[in-house]
Amino acid sequence: MTEATDLAERAGDRDPRVGLRAVAALRRLLEQLEAVQVRIARAKGWSWQEIAAELGVSRQAVHKKHGRR
Repeated sequence: MTEATDLAERAGDRDPRVGLRAVAALRRLLEQLEAVQVRIARAKGWSWQEIAAELGVSRQAVHKKHGRR
């Protein structure tokens, strides 16, 4: 079982403490994965607009979040 799968399973736990901790861990993992994919896209010459379209956000939002990394 992968870390993400395990966390997703725990996010549905009936104990709120377990579920909320898993949700927080999933959020951190998601942020890391997004940053990696944005770096890959930029390295391949993608524009901020193209990345934003795939993420479903504005160009300004994705640039503000990832532009200085």
